[in-house]
Amino acid sequence: MQQSEAIVLAMFGTTVESALQDLLAIQATVKEAYPKTPVTITFTSNQIRRIWHQRAADPHYLAQHPGIPEEILHIQGILATIANLQDQGYVRQVVQPTHIVPAEEFHDLASYVRGLGSIQTMKPRWRPFQTIGLGRPLLGAYSLKHAYADDIRIAAQTLASDAELARSRDAALVYMGHGNHYFPSGGLYLEFAARMRELYPDVLTLIGTVESFPTLDEVMESLHQHQVRRVLLKPFLIVAGDHAVNDLVGDEEDSWQSTLRREGFEVMAEVRGLGPQVASIFVAHVAEAAAEAGVELR
Repeated sequence: MQQSEAIVLAMFGTTVESALQDLLAIQATVKEAYPKTPVTITFTSNQIRRIWHQRAADPHYLAQHPGIPEEILHIQGILATIANLQDQGYVRQVVQPTHIVPAEEFHDLASYVRGLGSIQTMKPRWRPFQTIGLGRPLLGAYSLKHAYADDIRIAAQTLASDAELARSRDAALVYMGHGNHYFPSGGLYLEFAARMRELYPDVLTLIGTVESFPTLDEVMESLHQHQVRRVLLKPFLIVAGDHAVNDLVGDEEDSWQSTLRREGFEVMAEVRGLGPQVASIFVAHVAEAAAEAGVELR
C-alpha cells in the first residue's frame, strides 16, 4: 500500500548561500525523527524563490556554487509543493512553518492550508486531501490547545547555550528579531526576553527588531539603564542571512554593531541562525500537529 503521509517545511527562505545550512539542519532533524516520511522544503517568500530560479538558469552561478541542492535551486511555493505531493498520492500532509512568530507569513500560510483542506467534491472519495495539519511557529500561535507562553518558555530553555556564551564573556545578550510593521509581534519578543532573564538571571537578555517594536534605540536605553558596557549580539532569526550579515554586524554606519560601538559599547557577535538550535522544537510541533490532524508519521 502506498504511503499517503508527507511533511512540508514552510520556510521564509534565504538567498545567502552560507545561511542555507540553518534551514537544511531543520530538514535533516525532521527527517531523522521521521525517516520513512517524505520531508519537503518550500519557501514562502516569492522574491526569494524568484532569485533561486534565476540562479538555477545561470550556468556561471552554478559553476561557482556546485554544492547548492537541487531542491533549493528549484524551490517551489507552498501551493505548488502541496499540490505536487498530492498528485503523487500524499493526501495526508502536515505543514510545519519554521517562522518565529505568527505574523504575516504565518497567517497567509494558514489561509492556504485551510483553503486546500476545505475542498469538497461531489463524491467524498475524490476529495484531494484527507487531511492537512498545520504546525505552530517557534513562539506559538493562537490556540486553545497549546498556550503560546509554554512555547516561549520552551524556546528560552532551548537557547540556554546563548545565555552561557554571554555569561562566559561577561556581556549582555542582545538578540535581533525581524518584526513586522503591520503585525504586533513585539509583545512576543519581549515575553521571550523576559523568560530568558527569568531562567538566566545573571545575564541581561534584551531583544530588538529590524522593522518594528522594540527598536535598537529602546535596547540601548535599557543597556544604559543597567550600566552595561559589553554586549554579545546574536540574530533571533532562523537563518544568519541578509539581516544578520548586514543589519546586525555589517560595516555600514547604521548596522547594530556600528551603532552600539559609536555609543561606547564593547561589541561581540555570534552570527549564527537559530535553525540548528531550535530544530527539535519544530519536530515536536510536527508531532503535535500530526496528532491533532490524525496523521500517523513514520
